[in-house]
Amino acid sequence: MATIQATISNEIDQAISTFIAHLLSVRRLSKHTASAYRADLHKLATYCAAHHCNSIAAIDTALVRQFAATLNRKGMSAASIQRSLSSIRSFFAYANQHLSEKVLTVNYNPADGVRAPAGVKKLPVTLDVDQLKGLLDQQQNSHHKDADSEKSLGNKNLLALRDQAMMETLYAAGLRLAELANLDINDVDQAEGLVTVTGKGNKQRLVPIGSIALQAIKAWLAVRANLAQPEQTALFVSNRGQRISHRAIQQRLKLAGQQLDQQQHLHPHMLRHSFASHLLESSGDLRAVQELLGHANLSTTQIYTHLDFQHLASVYDQAHPRAQRNKNKIKGSNDLSD
Repeated sequence: MATIQATISNEIDQAISTFIAHLLSVRRLSKHTASAYRADLHKLATYCAAHHCNSIAAIDTALVRQFAATLNRKGMSAASIQRSLSSIRSFFAYANQHLSEKVLTVNYNPADGVRAPAGVKKLPVTLDVDQLKGLLDQQQNSHHKDADSEKSLGNKNLLALRDQAMMETLYAAGLRLAELANLDINDVDQAEGLVTVTGKGNKQRLVPIGSIALQAIKAWLAVRANLAQPEQTALFVSNRGQRISHRAIQQRLKLAGQQLDQQQHLHPHMLRHSFASHLLESSGDLRAVQELLGHANLSTTQIYTHLDFQHLASVYDQAHPRAQRNKNKIKGSNDLSD
């Protein structure tokens, strides 16, 4: 039996569209971020329609709390539910300031005080230094092999050079996926070894980039004109000559991960996580890592201290003679007291 889909009210639908336009034109958020807001709010609007709530003023805290509980029952992670609630709070903050009193009669935010269910906080997945060296060396060897092969297609080697530069840049500068895709040629200062990165909320930061990554970028720039469309400013372009898409970057990294001796589900954020973990492990400077990552809050960066502690604990367990002895004793003991 087919289910009947409730229709979202015009008032709520138009208010969401107006809010999204505000995010793009006034707050100048990226299309990707605005789409995430739209998706979150569309879920709420659909829930409202199913529960005969057809106006913004009728959305109250009880309904938002029930909506969050429904997302939880459907298996959505605590982090994703919290993001949805954040989108709703932002929407109502906008509505209170910009929508007419006829639309919103009560100046309050129904999402205030609603929290996502507590979830287990997963630590970021990283590659160790040797794994990353293997990945980047493999990528470099692949385009050298292609260049030496008489049967090699020209585009294949061009893409290998591009992929090498992308991966080196991701790891060297700790970039987000969108930050890498949005890089323009002029954002790289090869003389100073710096990259101008446009992060969340269009905030810019300067990030140093190492010599190996700069060499990879230089090698890519030497052949980039063979792919790029005229007047294209993007540093990294697709095989059609346009700015490379987020999806294409993800696919290229996934392919590179599958070619490793020990296959990895490789994604752009794994290289960013590895960048942060390796820097923190070697320097111990949490504030500096925060600045390089472009985190607004130190608490976001602090998750990497747990990774660093994991590493230290692993080293201790493997190297300390008393730790080894205690582990063996525990393994062989069947009469441990309470």
